[in-house]
Amino acid sequence: MRTIELLAPAKNVECGKAAIDHGADAVYIGAQKFGARQSAGNSVEDIAELCAYAHRYDARVHVTLNTIIYDHELDDTIKLVEELIEVGVDAFLVQDMGLFSAIKKLLPPYVALHASTQCDTRTVNKAKWLQQQGFNRVVLARELSADEIKNIHEQLPSLELEAFVHGALCVSYSGVCYASQHCFDRSANRGACSQFCRLAFDLVDSDGHMIEKQAHLLSLKDMKQIDNLETLMRSGACSFKIEGRLKDINYVKNVVSAYSQRLDEIIAKYPKEFCRASLGNVVYQFTPDLNKTFNRGYTNYFVQGRQANIFSPNTPKALGEYVGKVKELRKDSFNVAGTATFTNGDGLCFLRMTVVGGIEKTTLEGFRVNRAEGNRLYPYKMPQGLKPGVGLYRNQDQAFEKELSGETAVRRISVAMCLEKYKEGYVLKAEILSSHNAFPQVEVKLPFEHQLAKKAQCENIVKQLTKLGTTVYECHNMAIGEGVEQCFIPNSVLAELRRMIVEQLDKMVAAQRMQERYRHMAVGKNRLVVIEANPKQYQGFTYLYNISNQVALQFYQAQGLKEVDMAYEIANKYKVDRVKKQRESVPDALLMQCRHCIRYSLGYCVKRGGKQPSWHEPLYLTLPDKRKFRLEFDCKNCQMNIHPAE
Repeated sequence: MRTIELLAPAKNVECGKAAIDHGADAVYIGAQKFGARQSAGNSVEDIAELCAYAHRYDARVHVTLNTIIYDHELDDTIKLVEELIEVGVDAFLVQDMGLFSAIKKLLPPYVALHASTQCDTRTVNKAKWLQQQGFNRVVLARELSADEIKNIHEQLPSLELEAFVHGALCVSYSGVCYASQHCFDRSANRGACSQFCRLAFDLVDSDGHMIEKQAHLLSLKDMKQIDNLETLMRSGACSFKIEGRLKDINYVKNVVSAYSQRLDEIIAKYPKEFCRASLGNVVYQFTPDLNKTFNRGYTNYFVQGRQANIFSPNTPKALGEYVGKVKELRKDSFNVAGTATFTNGDGLCFLRMTVVGGIEKTTLEGFRVNRAEGNRLYPYKMPQGLKPGVGLYRNQDQAFEKELSGETAVRRISVAMCLEKYKEGYVLKAEILSSHNAFPQVEVKLPFEHQLAKKAQCENIVKQLTKLGTTVYECHNMAIGEGVEQCFIPNSVLAELRRMIVEQLDKMVAAQRMQERYRHMAVGKNRLVVIEANPKQYQGFTYLYNISNQVALQFYQAQGLKEVDMAYEIANKYKVDRVKKQRESVPDALLMQCRHCIRYSLGYCVKRGGKQPSWHEPLYLTLPDKRKFRLEFDCKNCQMNIHPAE
């Protein structure tokens, strides 16, 4: 039986607890520093609180330390790791091999090491190499198909594979994006990405011919794999990750609930094949709807192979759910043809067509509903460009947000209990009802004289012992042993038995968590070296190894890497002097490597049946400030590379 984990983002402790309450098996959260979302940091004390909460359900807490680390930061990072181990963290998510080398010997065997998606794991060889170094799990590149994931799993069955299933997409392979650093001195590998890929560009050819005017050609739609979960489960992935460490609590509630319910549906169909990684059943008090949560439109990306319509050239902003078409306009209002209901304060938007420099351009126009009277809407200000027939989208649903702001889910662990007599008193036994773990039965004894009752006590015994509302447990079955119902047992005695058994259940769940996972360092003679683990681009652009400290440098040298360059961020080496000095061997830096291909997305990939283009390559992306970037189409590997053109 394969264990399946739903992994949710936690901006803070509140979001982390909400994720657990709504069905997450694990959460990932950033510490004060060194996480790939610079603005999403949490204190050790906060993470300790989250660990305590999650562990009651046998859920896990993963801490993201997945940036590159500079020399002067290494000692502080190691100290932080030691503090986080003490408060019960279950796994560390790491990119920097210097940090990895320093901490792997510090970790107890029950704390796991996960290779971040920033490690750029897109091949079997890379995954194998990471496993050989001592990682328990790799977070796969978002670009992989289900077949590619299956291939990795079949060749490395003992390695845990984590796959993204929902949320925002980076257009470049993670860990291989230097555009933000190059343009704005903000490193994506340091958690400070400026979202270069969400900017609007002109697309021109080598003759200066304008192909696209101010379009968001690198801005991808958001990922949604809820309809492909079973396929991904059968591919061998065991952890399904929801993106969103900057998202608010309502996003977490809605998305986690949707995916948790879908996983439970699949597992109910195949109970002998799959089980959930944590304990507890969730009762939801709302109906999740992914269309009502922040999204840029959805794509399943490459999970079923390359396909069109994965990017959103018109806008990088959230569209939301489609709610109908404008039917009729008046001076201060309009009505909508459709079945949607509206609330005062709803946020709506539409795509408006304009002409810029003789080229058609689509922009997103948004507005707020001041008053809704059925399907007649009165905006605060009538938006320009609104016409009959225009499609409307709702990117903020006030009624849904209000619903999510209350109590929306209750999670409980089912137990069976039995009260029996023994010579000196009473023994209460309890067993956790779980499909994935055979938890041992626990029991507590309380000496108390057996006293004959005037009437049967069964009803009161059941009532008192099953009062578990303030705990994480709920009694699914309460048995009464022979002769017990004829005894008088004070409520205070029953309450003490109940308290004692809950304490034992908590201890057992904690012990089980500590025993379930042990790190195993890979051994063997036939070990890959790093140059065999990465794509060929790493040999031409050795800053792709993201070496930012001396420990990482020594690690890679021991791996046989002879020509070593420090990270792109170090003194902006490739941005300034190195490019100029080594034009012959390294014509220009590789700023991005993408599976998304502009030529294909615009319908001009001849290899895949597209139109024959009339332009002359190379093509260039140009920003309004005239900075240019050259596109390189690597058709052999079906990839697009982006280089600076200056």
